[in-house]
Amino acid sequence: MAITTAVRPIPEIGSPLPRRRPRSTKKTVGRVLGYVALGLAAAGVLLPFFWMVMSSLKTNNAVFSVPIQWIPETFVWSNYVDIWQKSDMSTWLKNTMVLSLAVTALQLLTGSFAAYGFSKVRFPGRDVLFLVYVGTIAVPWQAYMIPQFILMSKLHLSNTLWSIVALQAFGAFGVFLMKQFYETVPEELSEAARIDGLSEYGIYRRIILPLSVPALASLTLLTFVNTWNDYLGPLIYLRDPNLWTIQLGLKSFVSQYNAEYALIMTGSVLSVLPIAIIFMVGQRYFVEGIATSGLKG
Repeated sequence: MAITTAVRPIPEIGSPLPRRRPRSTKKTVGRVLGYVALGLAAAGVLLPFFWMVMSSLKTNNAVFSVPIQWIPETFVWSNYVDIWQKSDMSTWLKNTMVLSLAVTALQLLTGSFAAYGFSKVRFPGRDVLFLVYVGTIAVPWQAYMIPQFILMSKLHLSNTLWSIVALQAFGAFGVFLMKQFYETVPEELSEAARIDGLSEYGIYRRIILPLSVPALASLTLLTFVNTWNDYLGPLIYLRDPNLWTIQLGLKSFVSQYNAEYALIMTGSVLSVLPIAIIFMVGQRYFVEGIATSGLKG
């Protein structure tokens, strides 16, 4: 019994190629639904901020009007002038900015330097020491804040900005984040630099740091936001009103002007605005740093 097989004809040279099948309808519908879901989620996250900004431009009676008035009929721009006249906003913003910049700079230095030692330098007990150090992240701050307060009081740093700087200058999370990124840097670069006679400090400064800009940007944003929004630390250590941060200042302002809803929203907008600007400027580096830092672990 003869077996015959069908042979597909080879298209002649110059003949049009067969058309590709159109993209699957299910895949297209799934992508559209995914975009719609992401859009709704983004709108849900941004809606409270939009309402806060619009409320800062309303009168007090219009803030909690029913039904909700999303766009004010008359924009009250004078609220942004009144908040400066009725509060010590300049002092609060200055203290918060000084603390945020100082703590961020120190954490970048200490976190990146320690992470380089844990990832690129071999010494006895390195892995155990790193595990113990990172394990402190799991310990809540409330468990040791009383011994810290006693220590700061004995060092005469209580009721000064130096107390916040000293407590937050070192962070295990920053070391962990930077070490994860350094693990992605090829070891051949460090070995070649050592052969050329470059010291460990030179390798860190001239090779590793220029390559770790995305991770440094991520750590900068996370540390700055955490320090800017910190409320419990300044509440414990900063008792002088001239040392208050924006969070303590707004709390006192709300207690004093609890019926000035529009001004309260104005102060909230001013407290969020610097963080929003920094995130919009560095979001590309932030996303890249978070993505690359998670490649190994």
